[in-house]
Amino acid sequence: MVVGVNGVVEPGAALERASARDVVMAYVSLTKPRVIELLLLTTVPVMFFAAGGVPGLGLVVATVLGGALSAGSASVFNCVYDRDIDEQMRRTRRRALPRHIISPRAALVFGFVLGILSTVILYAWVNPLSAGLSVAANAFYVFGYTMLLKRRTTQNIVWGGIAGCFPALIGWTAVTNELAWAPVVLFGVVFFWTPPHTWALALRYREDYKQVDVPMLPVVRSARTVARQIIAYSWVMVATSLVLWPVAGTGLLYPIAAAVLGAVFLVQAHQLERRARDTEDLSVIRPMHLFHSSNLYLSLLFVAVAIDPLLR
Repeated sequence: MVVGVNGVVEPGAALERASARDVVMAYVSLTKPRVIELLLLTTVPVMFFAAGGVPGLGLVVATVLGGALSAGSASVFNCVYDRDIDEQMRRTRRRALPRHIISPRAALVFGFVLGILSTVILYAWVNPLSAGLSVAANAFYVFGYTMLLKRRTTQNIVWGGIAGCFPALIGWTAVTNELAWAPVVLFGVVFFWTPPHTWALALRYREDYKQVDVPMLPVVRSARTVARQIIAYSWVMVATSLVLWPVAGTGLLYPIAAAVLGAVFLVQAHQLERRARDTEDLSVIRPMHLFHSSNLYLSLLFVAVAIDPLLR
């Protein structure tokens, strides 16, 4: 069934029977929980770093809750706008809107509610600066990436990925109520991490993107060219991660972790390029290996960010 804003079944495209649990889970899925997890992973460790130790529990809870609702809101708007192409792509056709479990209007209202709640929580229990940054990230993801860049340029994820860098700033401002160079460096790390991470995934699903005319780089360039771009961004990412040491005066744990994790990631990026030199066969290139490694790299790097001040 298609559930409207007031719970009334709406007419329209082919309907799919769904239980109350299915509908609830469909709403949850619209927020893309795995993306929220990744964004919070770059928020909380920065709060530890900014506090020079363990930040207040209440502040962490408010920041996490507000950040999760904001990220969820942006994802809902993305799902509403992209529902036409989501219905055609293998990776996304089982989402709630393509399956017609939730109506676009109901999803839109849900997105606004999440965004408003997020702003209120961050403004009232964190600070206005963090709330403003959260609104800016949400707006940039929806209007900048989803509506303007995604379907028009191969650089869509490069510049659109800026929205995913804001949690580093928000985690810092939540504790200090001001910006500084340290969170800007971490913003840069996430910025240069995003293309290798996303292009590896897009390489795996390039036929999906090609089918719906979304010009992700792997759609319009060879696998080897994509791999070379991944290598270039990876080198800059690792170099940027090491800049935090002199800029923020970290202990030795962070630069050692950044160097080791960066070296491992660079080896994997170069291995991807070697596998892609003479073939377009994805079973040989294995791009998802780098995709999963990129998640582990960012996770462990920000764990080091959190632990470093505890050891000083």
